[in-house]
Amino acid sequence: MLRADNIHKIYKDGKRELHVLKGVSLELRKDEVIAVVGPSGAGKSTLLHILGGIDKPSSGKVFLDNSDFYSLDDVKRAGFRNQKIGFVFQFYHLLPDFTALENVMLPGMIRGEGCGTKGRALKNRSEILLEDMGLGKRMRHRPSELSGGEQQRVAIARALINNPKVLLCDEPTGNLDSEMGLEILNILFNLNKKNKTAIVIVTHDKEIAKRAHKIIEMKDGRMSWD
Repeated sequence: MLRADNIHKIYKDGKRELHVLKGVSLELRKDEVIAVVGPSGAGKSTLLHILGGIDKPSSGKVFLDNSDFYSLDDVKRAGFRNQKIGFVFQFYHLLPDFTALENVMLPGMIRGEGCGTKGRALKNRSEILLEDMGLGKRMRHRPSELSGGEQQRVAIARALINNPKVLLCDEPTGNLDSEMGLEILNILFNLNKKNKTAIVIVTHDKEIAKRAHKIIEMKDGRMSWD
């Protein structure tokens, strides 16, 4: 479903080149959880951003549902990403002036579902997702009124609102204590089990990675499989 072929990423700073990814290839099936582990600077987050269409590779290709992601222009790729891929980040990235419900609705509004019958359906879907996340009584609260774990659950609901085929998670528990981190992980793995959502999780924690179906070890821009 999601495939990366021979991905290289080179950043240039004047005459200096930083080769962050060096020929990385992987394949993610629709029912898989893949964990990407390794030290800081190994290229984990860069790989995740390229898989999700946020950052272009210097060379190599990414396919989602057999579509060559980077053959699309920027506008089409953004629309494709909005419909097919959900993102969960370490620092939540919720809009501070929006309520939890409004934050969850945002990707659907970007998709053009903000008004009329579609808008009501979007609001209903968002409320159901927040209920499923245990936030039924918190959906009218703004991020500053929520705990870190609650904010991350809002972020997961937002990532799921357009029913993505792939969920990309960058250190989703890195800003949480161990108890809340375990709760967030249980949510993610239950999503995989219940909905067959394919998930890539970048993490420093090998104990977390042990729950995945496959582990990719990144080091100096290269990878190996466990």
